[in-house]
Amino acid sequence: MEKKKTKLTLSINTKKSIENINLAKTQGKNSVVIEKKTNKFQGKGFFDKKKTGYTFEKKDKFKSNKFPGQRFRNNQVKITPPGNDYEKRKLAEQRATKRLKEETAKEFKGKTSKKREQKLTVSRALSDKIETRARSLASLKRAKLKENRSKEELKENLKPIKRDVNIPEAITVRELANRMAEQSSSVIKHLFSMGVNVTINQTLAADTAEYLVKEFGHNPIRETKAEEIIQKIKDSRSENLINRPPIVTVMGHVDHGKTSVLDALRKTNVVSGEFGGITQHVGAYQIEHNSKKITFIDTPGHAAFTEMRARGSKLTDIVVLVVAANDGVKPQTVESIKHAKAAKVPIVVAINKCDLPDADPQKVKNQLLEHELIAEELSGETLMVEISTKTKKNLDKLIESIILQAEILDLKTNFESKATGVVLESKIDVGRGPVVNVIITSGTLKKGDYFVSGLKWGKARALINDLGKNIDEATPSVPIEILGINGAAKAGDELVVLENEKEAKDLCDTRIQETKDGKNPLTFVTQESAFKDKTSKELNIIVKADVHGSSEAIKGAINQIKNEEVKSKIILSDIGMVTETDVNLAKASNAVLIAFNVKPSKEAKKLAEKEKIKIAFYNIIYEVLDYVKKRMSGLLEPDIKEDITGSAEILEIFKVSSVGKVAGSKVVEGEILSGSSARVIRDSAVIYTGKIGSIFREKNQAKQVSTGQECGITLRDFNDYKKKDIIEAFKSTITERMI
Repeated sequence: MEKKKTKLTLSINTKKSIENINLAKTQGKNSVVIEKKTNKFQGKGFFDKKKTGYTFEKKDKFKSNKFPGQRFRNNQVKITPPGNDYEKRKLAEQRATKRLKEETAKEFKGKTSKKREQKLTVSRALSDKIETRARSLASLKRAKLKENRSKEELKENLKPIKRDVNIPEAITVRELANRMAEQSSSVIKHLFSMGVNVTINQTLAADTAEYLVKEFGHNPIRETKAEEIIQKIKDSRSENLINRPPIVTVMGHVDHGKTSVLDALRKTNVVSGEFGGITQHVGAYQIEHNSKKITFIDTPGHAAFTEMRARGSKLTDIVVLVVAANDGVKPQTVESIKHAKAAKVPIVVAINKCDLPDADPQKVKNQLLEHELIAEELSGETLMVEISTKTKKNLDKLIESIILQAEILDLKTNFESKATGVVLESKIDVGRGPVVNVIITSGTLKKGDYFVSGLKWGKARALINDLGKNIDEATPSVPIEILGINGAAKAGDELVVLENEKEAKDLCDTRIQETKDGKNPLTFVTQESAFKDKTSKELNIIVKADVHGSSEAIKGAINQIKNEEVKSKIILSDIGMVTETDVNLAKASNAVLIAFNVKPSKEAKKLAEKEKIKIAFYNIIYEVLDYVKKRMSGLLEPDIKEDITGSAEILEIFKVSSVGKVAGSKVVEGEILSGSSARVIRDSAVIYTGKIGSIFREKNQAKQVSTGQECGITLRDFNDYKKKDIIEAFKSTITERMI
């Protein structure tokens, strides 16, 4: 019986192959499409020689709907053998390869080159991303040229860049590497090869840094020191000089009437605004007399403000020395004379309080002779005026003497150049930020100018004169407040105006770098101090003041308090209100927190109350010093004086059920009181020090026993009694010590 056979139709892939072969016939010269034989038939099949086709037996479950649109007869499909199509495909492939070889030979005739041969596969031919046209040889040539150009450009870009490297007097390895745009490890490796062992944070000298820059192929440029830059600026302003108002500093002993003299001249009342009636800040004012202006600087007379007076004398042109006619020459008067002579400025003596009954101006003049200040009436050169601020006596004469002295000096400066000045005082004002009090010494300071003062820089956002008015510019000798600095400047620093923000920042950065380089963190303390046993106690102190001058004065005054057992250590001295950071620092360091003319913030106040940190508020420097002395005295060991009241010898030892061991003793000297201090002496050595618990006389407790009496004695926390031990009673007197 003949088996039933099922013939299948062509698959979709087979149809695509035939289409691709037909497509290959119509392609261009340089391309060809090759059929991929992907027909895979499932089932059991055999070749039918008679019908020249492949016959496959279909499984019973084969569904005819896999071939839509086809009609089947007896479930069989007859297919065409691939013989003819295969030959056509092979022929097309051979023709395409031949054409490709011919084209290559024509293109590169006379030249040896690699054969361009595009590998054509069946998978490419049947791929969905099949290229119907092969890439031309010209395009390949262009791609090769483009690739070569890219390599050349890359080589150009990889060439080292020669940079200009600024080199200061000292620079760290890290900073030098950053300026050269080189790796720090490369710089360190180069130094190692030179036999120099360094770390990344180690400072290099300018010569070494310059050599390294050259070694790495860069151009070294030596930086100019900050002071040299400032000097160049000053030298450029020595032309077109015009007369300027004199700067006069009022100096003298405390409570001799310095501020009162200024009040009388300005017709104001500054004294009433000073705590305790003493000046604790440097003030600057300007008056006008007969169309001539004079700038006055008021300095504190208290001993703690020595540095303020020194600063005032350096800035000034003329010193007005105020001496009370009833007090005469005092320590701060002598100190003021020394400051004026050191600054080489003329002195005008104002003998004040001449209206008092006990005033003796002649006595003052005689005392000044000892300090080489000779009045004109005694054939000297020192102008002396007898005045009274209360009655306004001779105030006009004092001003005329100052103007006369200024005319002799012939004070001139440049008004047109960029301004320079000296910082009198600095503070941090709530709402306005850092504020500096400055006296302009040369040039004109304008609103919006960029300036540098010490390690700080800023832009003059506002200029406020001594009357509290906003002004647009400040000429030489004018005292002003400047708003816009980026931090609290140090009093006594010079202020210099520069062209722009960049110059100001660069100069400030140079100064900061020089300051860092000047420090040597690897330098240890001396062996003596390093190995010294620290037996002395320290009182840590934090000082917050309203202005830099006060902070500076308090710090100096506290450091003058000396004691062998207790030392003061100021861990922070700053300006501005008391903050949370200050409170936390006081807690961590167990420090005394002093607020001078400032208040704490709300947050700091709450934190201080929570942590039980006391903030000591003061307005007068005397009180600050008294408080510090008191706290330092609390750290001193008190004086303890012992008085022996009596002694007893142990004769027998008893045991009492309710008490324990009792020392049966006989008082050999003095009296022994119940509850008094006592010590047990055995073989001339003290073995116990404590308190007497109780004393028994004939089974009854007693408060005291006298010489010759026998008694039973118990000691607190001691039971190791032995015969012939001595119980010595004593009384201690503790006396607190003060600095």
